Amino acid sequence: MATILSTFTLTSSNPQLPQQALNPTMLYLPSLISVSLLIFHLPISVSFLLGKPLYSSLTRYALKLENGQAWRLYSSLPIKVNNSYETTITFCTSHDHGVPLLVRIALLPDSSSELEYVLDRYSPCYPDKGNVTVLEDFKYRSIDGDLVGVVGDSWLLKADHVPVTWHSTRGVKEESFDEIKSALLKDVAGLCSSEITTISAYYHGKFIARAARLALIAEEIGFLEVIPAVKKFLYETIQPWLDGTFDDNGFPYDAKWGRIVIKRFSCQGFDSEAYGCHHYHLGYFLYGIAVLAKIDPSWGLKYKPHAYSLMTDFMNLGAEYHLNLKNYTRLRCFDLYTLHSWGGQSPRGQGREQDSTSEAVNAYYLAALMGVVYGDNNLCAIGSTLASLEIHATKMWCHVKEGDNLYEEEFAKENKLVGYFSANMRMRKMRYCYSEKDLKVSFHVLPLLPISECLFSNLDFVKELVEWKPQFGYGIGDGWKGFVHALEGIYDNQIALKKIRSLKCFDCGNSLSNLLWWIHSRDSEENCNL
Repeated sequence: MATILSTFTLTSSNPQLPQQALNPTMLYLPSLISVSLLIFHLPISVSFLLGKPLYSSLTRYALKLENGQAWRLYSSLPIKVNNSYETTITFCTSHDHGVPLLVRIALLPDSSSELEYVLDRYSPCYPDKGNVTVLEDFKYRSIDGDLVGVVGDSWLLKADHVPVTWHSTRGVKEESFDEIKSALLKDVAGLCSSEITTISAYYHGKFIARAARLALIAEEIGFLEVIPAVKKFLYETIQPWLDGTFDDNGFPYDAKWGRIVIKRFSCQGFDSEAYGCHHYHLGYFLYGIAVLAKIDPSWGLKYKPHAYSLMTDFMNLGAEYHLNLKNYTRLRCFDLYTLHSWGGQSPRGQGREQDSTSEAVNAYYLAALMGVVYGDNNLCAIGSTLASLEIHATKMWCHVKEGDNLYEEEFAKENKLVGYFSANMRMRKMRYCYSEKDLKVSFHVLPLLPISECLFSNLDFVKELVEWKPQFGYGIGDGWKGFVHALEGIYDNQIALKKIRSLKCFDCGNSLSNLLWWIHSRDSEENCNL
């Protein structure tokens, strides 16, 4: 008799099962089935108090975990359940041949039987069409707030529109052109590929994206004479990575796990062993590739397969236009349940993590721009949709606004931004080490692009955020200050402009030209709060 194994993940801090367990599991199987329930990050064992079935029909069982959680198992046909191992249950039907069997496992809210009747009533129901009812008293408590029960047979997920544009959404004030041109001359003159000493993919990508911004700013204000120098720099910095000739680093393909390997991420020790944070790093390269393909279409066609391989590594949705789609996993970073990305696995046993939310937003926005330059409407639509969902999640989970009541009062009072964001933990610090408010703000802004308008569209929150930041602390360099001044420019244009003009240096992915472009492409004070 054949035995078929299925694996589900349970954690004490997350009341939801993963996607494969949330959906009804229709099994066309022989009569014996084993299910392994693995407990991750919990130093406990699991015991199941099955005993007698709750119904004589043998379609409903009680499961009890050692950590106190109470679960219910529902089946579409009568089954017999045995607990043969510490984390394994085996159930069988009376049929000798393969039969369709629907199995569903659900957690009781607060592990209390008080609302068990709700699970019993709706255990056979699945979305199809119709209306929605909110069960206000049916709640699961979690680190992300209360998960409230909703009964419905029709669901519509609608993402807010985000503009996929090369240039500013409002246009640059013509009277500012001369100042921006002066900055462009200096920034472009400083481009020298041989002076880039880092072999980090992350920082190399930021240098590439910075140059790409200079080309687009010059294009927007009609200062086309500096673009050839930018194009030359992009050739010299991008092609070695795509051709596989870059010294000590590159993008080899790992056939075993279906992914690109970034040999060296950064000197800050991003988790290269776990292959995490690919959307952060590769997004910068996609921006440079898209801009260079826009400037030189023949080059873009030549390197289109390379560009799509980088994109598909973290944003594969199985589209028919890409021949390499089977070589990469589906949506490596983006979580279709939480509707935001994860950067990788936490080294402290706190589950998946993400911190630089703005870089996650930009990864999908830049992939959408690549769709624009290659005339790929599907890629543009997917990229902009994921960017929109990422923005929505960032505003919800990481932008701590007054009156939200999402986080505890003490945490909300001291923080306007969540620093380190993991499945089981929220931290004040960024990347485990940065505690300065100025750095936290900068990490949630960089890189500064047209899509940043959508990420920081809430004017009231932007004011709270800048005012929450104290005077710059000791050791905070001008590179970080530029991003804070950019936010201040959203509501106090002239003060921010004065501060930006006084800066002596800039982040390696930013420039004076880019900050002036940002300031001069908005009103003196925004009159809208999106």
